[in-house]
Formats: sequence, structure tokens, C-alpha cells
Amino acid sequence: MSDLSHYRNIGIFAHVDAGKTTTTERILKLTGKIHKTGEVHEGEATTDFMDQERERGITIQSAATSCEWDGHRLNIIDTPGHVDFTIEVYRSLKVLDGGVGVFCGSGGVEPQSETNWRYANESEVARIIFVNKLDRLGADFYRVVDQVENVLGANPLVMVLPIGTEDDFVGVVDLLSRKAYVWDDTGLPENYEVKDVPEEMADAVEEWREKLIETAVEQDDDLMEQYLEGNEPSVDDIKKCIRKGTIALDFFPTYCGSAFKNKGIQLVLNAVVDYLPSPTEVPPQPEVDLEGNETGEVATVDPDRPLRALAFKIMDDRFGALCFTRIYSGKIEKGMTVLNTATGKNERIGRIVEMHADSREELTSAKAGDIVALIGMKHTQTGHTLCDPNNPATLEPMVFPDPVISIAIAPKDKGASEKLGVALSKMIAEDPSFRVETDEESGETIMKGMGELHLDIKIDILKRTHGVEVEVGKPQVAYRETITQRIEDSYTHKKQTGGSGQFAKIDYTIEPAEGAGYEFESKVTGGNVPREFWPAVDKGFKMSMEEGVLAGFPCVDMKVTLMDGGFHPVDSSAIAYEIAAKAAYRQSIPKAGPQLMEPIMKVDVFTPDDHVGDVIGDLNRRRGMIKSQEAGPTGVRVKADAPLSEMFGYIGDLRTMTSGRGQFSMEFSHYSSCPANVAEQVIKETKERKEAKK
Repeated sequence: MSDLSHYRNIGIFAHVDAGKTTTTERILKLTGKIHKTGEVHEGEATTDFMDQERERGITIQSAATSCEWDGHRLNIIDTPGHVDFTIEVYRSLKVLDGGVGVFCGSGGVEPQSETNWRYANESEVARIIFVNKLDRLGADFYRVVDQVENVLGANPLVMVLPIGTEDDFVGVVDLLSRKAYVWDDTGLPENYEVKDVPEEMADAVEEWREKLIETAVEQDDDLMEQYLEGNEPSVDDIKKCIRKGTIALDFFPTYCGSAFKNKGIQLVLNAVVDYLPSPTEVPPQPEVDLEGNETGEVATVDPDRPLRALAFKIMDDRFGALCFTRIYSGKIEKGMTVLNTATGKNERIGRIVEMHADSREELTSAKAGDIVALIGMKHTQTGHTLCDPNNPATLEPMVFPDPVISIAIAPKDKGASEKLGVALSKMIAEDPSFRVETDEESGETIMKGMGELHLDIKIDILKRTHGVEVEVGKPQVAYRETITQRIEDSYTHKKQTGGSGQFAKIDYTIEPAEGAGYEFESKVTGGNVPREFWPAVDKGFKMSMEEGVLAGFPCVDMKVTLMDGGFHPVDSSAIAYEIAAKAAYRQSIPKAGPQLMEPIMKVDVFTPDDHVGDVIGDLNRRRGMIKSQEAGPTGVRVKADAPLSEMFGYIGDLRTMTSGRGQFSMEFSHYSSCPANVAEQVIKETKERKEAKK
């Protein structure tokens, strides 16, 4: 298909368990891409093809597939909902033009829905909303619409109304056409009848239809005037207005149904075609230089322009590394050479494949607007730009959060360490939020990730996919250190041992700088410290911050100002100033009120009514700060901030307290100062651990 206006690159995202993967399965069945629908709870879903996904019934990595509907080509990415894998959602949204936000009819706007919605806002992705699971106990479409407004601060444009709820949910009324779509009990998506609106719903339909048209015509002044004069615009004109407002993110067309029971999916597919943008209708990607500053140029979606493509995901499978790529402009052909601007190296494209979950179709070429997987890319990582070697440019790169939890691992079989190294390097390429380091003192391999589940899955992948059994140490929290007082100090580095010596004198201030990470400034005038040595002072302090003075954790949020100093015309050198800065750091930080900082997590707990007291009491014992409580139809949501160090193994305790009915999600919020007694304990344990390793 060559007409780009018939392309839709969309992602399906939501909170864990809202039914994204089930919705994707129904779309694939309806569009004729698959003939038998697989169920998530039976471990048969097409896009959940990892063993770990099938067993746990959750999506871990985003899966890409494509299908056709009403003459349009849909490239679909099914993303994970679990908070430990938000990186997958973030990088998928980055390359998509539109999205379908799925919300559970009874759970409503859940914590992960908020995070994903925020990511979609940041990426400026147009969305439609699908309120799923209306056949479930406690489902309430109008309450979810209300939550979208109040919790997400979004503007839902209600396009359909449900007919019946819970067990009596049979279909939906399309407000624009005033027609009722009613499905029978066979569970087959094609078994529906189009009827007149049920009498008892006539008033509600007119009321919501009026709201819909009033909101839509605000996009066009002429239609607005006609409407105010009493002339209702045609359905086609209203649709044009809805499309314009959806692409401008002014509102989000909202649908409802039950993916599991196959009710309401056709209308969502029609909405994707009618209201979500084609690749040419979204703002073009800005191009940046090597320092990350915008150049003013953009990658316009046009097959005849120079090549601009973004690698957004690396996946290792039995055929080698697949590099998922979104092509923004130009075209890619099998065997051609492209430039990777991040590495500065040319890469040859071995094969181009169109993915359908874990099966594939070979292509000879792909062009602007396509999402394909490339095989044979040796040096490409997530976020790298591939471009025309004769016309280089870099697209805005992706930014990934730092890990908050680490564990030490060692292969059970001593001979497997080489195999472990190969497996870990493949896993790092696939997942940018997963890091691996070697502890220089002990030689231990340290795995770092976004949460317990994240690392748990990684260990499982090592074992099954790569055949490496490992022993796992206790989880370690990624603490930080900072300072609390401003200090003025001076340091002189002198070394005289025959021949030319070393000399560097620096007068400096060190002060707290909240949220800055690290800042350096020089106020030296008159050449007491020559300008060419300032970067050496900066480098010395910056390198020293990798290790704090309390327990060796990285030091953050500090500003160093070079005030004055001295130099020797023969003995002063960059290395002398760097050594002086490192010694100055060790001399001054202990005097600047050093303090330990711990990661605080945003915790969102769902509990049945009769266990609220236990849950809150337990969170208080874990040094949690309760932020809010919200009563819902099936239980209470408690939001709190709690230190990560107190939350290990929380899921087991929560299940015990709530007889297995409680759920929670947790994501990193911020760093906060550690209470003195906790800090003392952490410092003591860290020192003991270091001693033991020696």
C-alpha cells in the first residue's frame, strides 16, 4: 500500500490487566490477520510470545504487528502495562502517531494508566479511549469518563453509550448515527444487528449527542455559527471536526465495549481510521546536532527525502538481533548502506522484515511511515538514528530513567561466565532500563533494574532463553549522597621530585544545588588559574562525585564554584589541577554536612474495604506517607510515598493481609534524605559488605 494517508501507526496501552492484549487479539481476528483468537489467561495470546508472558499472563515486551481495515493499513504495537516495563511503553509511544488508551470498566483510571497517559502527553500522541470490560461486576462507563476528566485532566468526547451493564451488557449506541449495535450471545464479533435506539435510552442519547456536536463544532467557526443558528452540520462535517480536534489533542473520542466478549471492537477500528492521524498529519520529528540541540531542520514524512529512521527497540531471537525501526523520511532497501549517527559507523542492511508478533514476512524495501524490523545491524542500539550517509542528521534521542534497584549475580557453574557475559550483553541491547556493572573490588556482576519484577524476569530469561543458571544476592537499593551546607575552602597540590614538579592551588566553594545533579562555575579573574585549566578542575570534582564519603554511593545535587587560586609557570598542568580538585573533594565534603538520600517510590495499593486499616497500618510501619484514599465500587485505592528499602517482598505481605485480593503498583518518584538511624544502619552494612569482599 503506497498511499500514506491510508497508514495508521498506533499503540495500545493501559494499566496492567485492563485488557490491552485481548483487545489486540480481537482486532487481529476482525481484520482477518489470525483465524483463532488466543486468550491471555490460557497463555495463548499472539502478541504475548515469551514463555514468561504466557505463564504470568502479563505483557513484558511490546510486540509489533500489522493488519488491514477498511482499506487502511494499521501498524499496531501492543505494549506492557506493568510499571516495571514502562520503558517499553515510552519507547513505543515515541515512534507512534496515534494510540488507543484502554481502561477497565470497573477498575477505571488505574495508576499505570496515569503514567502511560503522561508519557503519551509528553510524546504528543493523539488518542482514542476504549473503556473495556463493561461486562464485569462493578463496571460503570460514566464513572470512568468522569475519572478521565478529573484524574487525567483530559477531555473525553463520548462517541457511544453502553446498552446495559455487567451481565446485561449487550451492545452500544453510536451517537452520531443514532443506531444501536447489539451483539448476540455467541461471542462472535460478526454476529450483531444494527437497530433503533432503545426507547428508554432516547433522552440520554440526545443529551450526549448534543454535547458531542457542541464540542466538535468548536473546531470550525463557520460550522459553529450555523449550529448556533439551529442548523445541524452533516455527519461528514462533524467527523472532520472530530478528526481535527483529536489530532490537535483537544479531546479524545471515547468508546466502550467488552473485548473478551467481542462487543464494540468494530467501532474502535472505525474510529482509528476516521480520527487518528496518518504519518503525514503529525508534527515532523525535529533533527538535532551531536550535542542534542535542535538544528531547526525536521524529518518530513516523504519517501523522496533523504533517509531518517529511528531504531526504537532491539530484540534478540533465534534468527539474530532484530532492530525495530520507524522510518520518518526516505526509504530503505535490502543491502543498502546507512549511517548510524550515534556511533559514526556505516551499517549494511541485511534483511528487512515485517513482524507479526514472533513470525515474519520478508520485504525488499520499506519507506517513510513504515515500522519494520531490520536484520544484520551490528552496532545499532535503542534510540540511534539511521540516515543517508551523504546527508547525515540525528533525530531527537530517547531519554531513559536510571535504575533504582540492584542485585549481585554469579553463575552456578563456574565455566558459564563467558556464556553469562554474552547473554547479558544481548539483554542490555534489548532493554535500555536494564544495566549491568562489575564491582571492581569484589569482581561481582551487579544487575540493575526498575523493580523486583523487572529483575525477576531478567533472571528467568537468563535461565530459559540463554541456559545460564545464576545465584542471586539480596536486592540492594540505589542510595545517593548529597551535602547540606555551603563551605569555602582552599587546597594546594605541590609535588617536587627532581626535574619539573607539579603545582596547583584552588580556592573554591561547594554548596547544595537541589535537582541540579552537578554544576561547575568559575569566577576566577586576573588569570590566577589560567582558563585552560578550568576544565581539569571541573573534571576532577565531577569524577570524585561518583563516590561519596559516607558509604561510597554517588554524590548528587552539588555546585562547585572556583573562586581563585594560584599557578606556577613551569610546574602547573591540567593533571595537577585535576589531582588538586580530587583531593579538595575528599578534604571538603566531610565538612559540608554529607547526608544519605534514599529512593522514594510512589505506591498505589488496591484493597477490599474490610482490609483498609491493615494496609494503612502496614504502610505506616514501612515509613510510608499516606497521600490519599479513594473509595471505588469494589474496594479502596490507597496512594502513598514509601522508601524502596522498606518495600521488598511487599506483594506477599499484601496478599496475606487481604486474603489474596489486594494489588499494588509502584514506581520511582524522587530521592529524599534518609532518617539518621536508617542512614547509620545503611552505612554500617555497606562498610561491612566491603570489608567482607576484601
